[in-house]
Amino acid sequence: MILYLDTSAIVKLYVTEEGSARVREAVDASDLVATSRVAYAEARAALAMAARLGRISEDERALAAAAFRSEWHTFSVVNVTQPIVELAADLAETRSLRGFDAIHLASSLLVRQRTDAPVRFMAWDKALVRAASDTGLETESFGPPLPE
Repeated sequence: MILYLDTSAIVKLYVTEEGSARVREAVDASDLVATSRVAYAEARAALAMAARLGRISEDERALAAAAFRSEWHTFSVVNVTQPIVELAADLAETRSLRGFDAIHLASSLLVRQRTDAPVRFMAWDKALVRAASDTGLETESFGPPLPE
């Protein structure tokens, strides 16, 4: 099984918070973990923001960022190409997604297109998970509830 992680799920590998254990279990059970190239900048930004907001200490941020940098090569990284950007734009419009969320969904759909293996999508954003599910990806829904 291929596991696709958006940035919110990746951060849970490096910062212990709600959902971290579930993401780690999914990673351990997968044959391959994929993500978009944009996740690198997004994850580093998320770690920095967590430190600025006091959710983690600066030392914890530095350790998490170092671990992420050293493990980045273990991810199967989808490059952001023109076809990915165009599909992401369509998904953003039709699924009401933010730009980088749409890039993650487009990237995961490319992974699914290029393999016969099942692709499971994980994110800490119910709207993104719902959009992924609507496209036929196997998903796990977790995160804050969607507003009614």
